[in-house]
Amino acid sequence: MAGLDFEKPIVELEKKIQELKSFMVEKKIDLSGEIKKLDDKLEQLKKDTYVNLSAWQKVQLARHPLRPYTQDYIDLMMSDFMELHGDRLFSDDKAMVCGLAKIDKKKVMVIGHQKGRDTKENLKRNFGCAHPEGYRKALRLMQMAEEFGLPIVVFIDTPGAYPGVGAEERGQSHAIALNLREMAGCAVPIVAIVIGEGGSGGALGVGVADRLAVLENSYYSVISPEGCAAILWKDGAKAPQAAEALKLTGPDLLKMGLIDEVIPEPLGGAHRDPQKIAASVKESILKSLKELASLDKDELLKLRYKKFRSMGVTA
Repeated sequence: MAGLDFEKPIVELEKKIQELKSFMVEKKIDLSGEIKKLDDKLEQLKKDTYVNLSAWQKVQLARHPLRPYTQDYIDLMMSDFMELHGDRLFSDDKAMVCGLAKIDKKKVMVIGHQKGRDTKENLKRNFGCAHPEGYRKALRLMQMAEEFGLPIVVFIDTPGAYPGVGAEERGQSHAIALNLREMAGCAVPIVAIVIGEGGSGGALGVGVADRLAVLENSYYSVISPEGCAAILWKDGAKAPQAAEALKLTGPDLLKMGLIDEVIPEPLGGAHRDPQKIAASVKESILKSLKELASLDKDELLKLRYKKFRSMGVTA
């Protein structure tokens, strides 16, 4: 597994352990003692590396190419998924996956940004950067969910909405603004999880939720660290400094009251154990849906309004 820069010592030690295991099998030599010592050393190295990650290192993990994406979570924790397509105005945006599904036999409308695993799929998915038609598709299906009384589950994972000329010509800003307004008044429970990147209006365009959780190594921010660095210091190399200043990781967001929960990840990141993180995300979603199910429509909307109006207000 290719690692990030700060993971190189871990990757090298993992490679060495694997080579020893292969050598032991090939030569029929008992090296279990040496391998055990290296395994213990590896475990301690992982703890030393991952327990105290900087904000910039968490941003790097949020972008890890092997990290589970929306479709992975759907496959791992939901059943009977039926994808629904198109905004009925322009086209079907592959950067936004939407459809009906069941989570523990509970029917939901699921919506999420989708990145690609390789160059071909990334071009198809536009690197997870949705166009206006993606946000309009999401809104169309949210309104469908409201009509049929289905709760909405959102997976957020985007560096931002697509900023190209075509997107602007088709009303990118208007599409996101409309989603913000309409989601605020959508009379069914909305639960959102930031599973990777939560960048700017591209994330917020589907992020007006009753419950918002962020994975331990994800981020949620008004701008990317590189963008912030370019604006404030005219130097993209200062992205690590910008990441610290933006307070974009789970613990800081929770402290500021911008999110409701930080979901722990397996040691080393969500990609190290997709089944385990999917189980944790599923548990969080079901807990939130159960809490919200007891609220009637008026109380649900009242609490959602209060939640967002209180953001940024100091005692």
